[in-house]
Amino acid sequence: MVFGSAVTIWLVGALIGSMLFFAFTVAPTVFRSLPADHAGLFLRAFFPRYYLWGLILALIAAAFAIPANAIVSTACFLVALLFVYVRQTLMPQINRARDDELQGMPGAGKRFKTLHMWSVAINGFQMLILLAVAVLLL
Repeated sequence: MVFGSAVTIWLVGALIGSMLFFAFTVAPTVFRSLPADHAGLFLRAFFPRYYLWGLILALIAAAFAIPANAIVSTACFLVALLFVYVRQTLMPQINRARDDELQGMPGAGKRFKTLHMWSVAINGFQMLILLAVAVLLL
């Protein structure tokens, strides 16, 4: 295994691990441990950092994969772009919809649930891409 592939597999593993840790440990613990309004405030502060962390790891993995495997590099770059999209576009829409829901605006709750579902689906899609990358590198 060439150095770039070894670093890429390590970064991909770290990214998948981070994503799984958030989904199955951090988020449920926050909602079980904090009142709903505090949980929301915490997650609004946490999510931008989570997406930035994912973006950085995915971009570094993409860069290390360039000399070894163009498909892996492209897949990691796609994961990075999805982190940017969710952080910069979808997350503000989700926050707005949640704020509107809390203010009692009609349809805001449904919009919040739909947007949130999209963020979860994208996160799952990113993990599938990263698992495929890991298989390609092994």
